[in-house]
Amino acid sequence: MSEHNYNYHDDNFSLNQAEDYTLLIQIDKTSFSYAIIDQDKLIAWAENHSLEEFSDPQELLDLLSAKYKQVVIGLSATSFTLVPQILFNQDRIADFARFLDVKPNERVSAQSLDNENVIVYKTDKTIINAAEEFGLRNTVFSSKGWVAAIAKNNPDDKDLYLDINGDNVEFVAFNNGKLRFYNRFEFKTSDELAYFTALVTTELNLQPADTNLYISGDINAEDESISRLAEFFGKVRPNDLQVLQLPEEIASHKLLSIAALSLCASSEVV
Repeated sequence: MSEHNYNYHDDNFSLNQAEDYTLLIQIDKTSFSYAIIDQDKLIAWAENHSLEEFSDPQELLDLLSAKYKQVVIGLSATSFTLVPQILFNQDRIADFARFLDVKPNERVSAQSLDNENVIVYKTDKTIINAAEEFGLRNTVFSSKGWVAAIAKNNPDDKDLYLDINGDNVEFVAFNNGKLRFYNRFEFKTSDELAYFTALVTTELNLQPADTNLYISGDINAEDESISRLAEFFGKVRPNDLQVLQLPEEIASHKLLSIAALSLCASSEVV
């Protein structure tokens, strides 16, 4: 996996024009990344800033305090469960939350993941407190856009999509264009990543040799994880799906998850 912290600013980027921009923020356990877009063009992107920047900004005071046209914040989850839309009732959210073993320092949220599923998830209050600097009405489940971007791209039933962020990997698969599987695992080595990928394909009744893996996030084509997966699966390649106009020097798979938050710009929490 890559150990780089990417940072990009377009030559024409100016906070004086912030009212024309959309700010996308993805908050993890201890850090956050941001992307700024002008319509559908990426004009700024940076990774792995400390959460303390929200409460006591040292590097990003001007950027975080600017008045944007819109802000979308992706919240990571410590645990989650999917509920069919037809069964979900906002009044029963406490009942669904029992599946999550919610601790005192966690908060439960619920939101439509797609047209047929609601995701009920818990988030550490440290992350919630950081997001409150921008108002919780702007928050979405962190991978909502990523799932939506793939769904719009006509995924094949034999395609399995992975997004890697640090030591976490998320999987999503579709059947006849509808969400079939979504889950997340923590891994430490390329062997563990291969194990969880094989576990998912087994659960989906897919044959590894016939399964196409498309990977986004914190990974490079030459990484050991890619070569290890290629030993077992039919096709393994970075996910080149592009939801924003990007400069040539930025590979689309590197920021697919945060870029796809742009698809949630009008989303509202359930």
